[in-house]
Amino acid sequence: MNDGPINNGPVSHEKRAIDPELLKILVCPMTRTALLHDADAQELISEAAGLAYPIRDGVPVMLVEEARRL
Repeated sequence: MNDGPINNGPVSHEKRAIDPELLKILVCPMTRTALLHDADAQELISEAAGLAYPIRDGVPVMLVEEARRL
């Protein structure tokens, strides 16, 4: 048995497009308001909450504890 760290492969930081239909239904989990997509930063911005939710490998991480304060 290997007790070393688990490596699931390289993490990609390339820009990926978010499905426009997905963007229409996603809302900020804190305020329930619409989000803005920042393609350059790979984040979804909630202006109402002052938070930026990361997009990792094309998947939005919609957890308040993972968001960055603006």
